[in-house]
Parts: sequence; structure tokens; C-alpha cells
Amino acid sequence: MNNGWVLLVLSYFIGAIPVGVLVARAKGVDIMKEGSGNVGATNIARVLGKKAGAVCLVFDVLKGFIPAFVFQVIVSRPIFGFGFPSQEFGLICGGMAMVGHMFSPFLKFKGGKGIATGLGMLVGSSPMVGGWVLLLFLIVAFMTRLVSLASLVAVAVMVIAGLLLTPPPLFWTVYLALAIFIYYKHWPNIQRIVKGTEPKFSFGGEKKEGELVKEDGVDPSDK
Repeated sequence: MNNGWVLLVLSYFIGAIPVGVLVARAKGVDIMKEGSGNVGATNIARVLGKKAGAVCLVFDVLKGFIPAFVFQVIVSRPIFGFGFPSQEFGLICGGMAMVGHMFSPFLKFKGGKGIATGLGMLVGSSPMVGGWVLLLFLIVAFMTRLVSLASLVAVAVMVIAGLLLTPPPLFWTVYLALAIFIYYKHWPNIQRIVKGTEPKFSFGGEKKEGELVKEDGVDPSDK
């Protein structure tokens, strides 16, 4: 098999590793039954504390960064019958990791919302776009304390910055496709933002050992 295809498949399965589930399981918690039920770093932090959330965040970012940055360096032969520039191959690998994160076969094709893994993909394949996305995410998150809103703004910035800073057509196509996926995964959050019921994230404090923290304003049945 062409080594490019191997790396694409490997990218998907790297992205599919359910880091949040594994972090929570190490603490004896089924994260898909706690908080919002999401397996991402935000829900991990709310339920298990900031340290656990930070661990999840770092590894979720690495899931996108490693395929996007490392795999573009080591690919040596064309894929799909013709060659891609290495940066574009890195983008595809990072995109595959995002798809794996959002539709993990280890979680019956459920998963996270793709923001942290997407950031890793952007930094690895297009650092300028990744830098703008991270900057706007942090600004909106600290101003509103709504991580979901910050994520949605960051995705919009990804598309706009991608159109301005990366070459067509592959980068533009991947950014638009991923934006559609991410907005789809955030649809319940969008509805709560419109209603004013989306829970705000606390950047201070730490949960006590053994204490599970439920998300304020989230219906436990809304998984």
C-alpha cells in the first residue's frame, strides 16, 4: 500500500483515540454520562477539574498536530494517483484526524466537536491561520466565558483567514467542509446561545477530589 494512504488511515485512527473518555475512566468516571455528555476538554474540566481538562486539551490538540505537521514531512510518494505538496498533504491528514475525533469507531462513531484537534491541524498545516484562530478563540472565550461561542467564532475565522492566507482550492474546500461539520456538532449549543441558556465556563477554581460538577443550565437529557 502506498505510504500516503497508510498515513491517511493512521491519521483517522489517531484522531479517533477517545482521550477524554480515557482520562475520565482513569478517575472512575463515564464522561459520556456526566455533565453535557461530551468527551471534549471543556466537559472534562467541568466534571473532573481544570487539570484533567488541560490534559485532555493537550492530547486532543496533539491528535491534530502530529498528522498535520509530522506526516507531511515523512510522506515520500504521491497519493490518489498524483502528488500533493507536502503542506496540502498535512492538511488532509489533519482533517482526517478531525473526522476521527468527531466520529470515532471506538465510541460507535460518536465523539467530540473537533475544536482542539482542529486547532492542532491548523497549527501543523498552516500556522498563520492557526494563530488567528487561537487569538480570536481566546479573546471571545475570556470576554464571554462561552467556550462554545468562542469555538464557533474561531471556526468562522478559520474559513475567512483560510481564504485570505492559504492557496485554493484544497485548503478552502477542507476549511469549508470542516466548518459545516463543526457547526453541525454544535447545533445544540447554538440553540442554547440563542436562548441565553448556554452555561458559562469558570476559568478560576478547581473541583474538590471526588466531586463531580454538573453543567449549570444544561438539561441532563441533552447529550
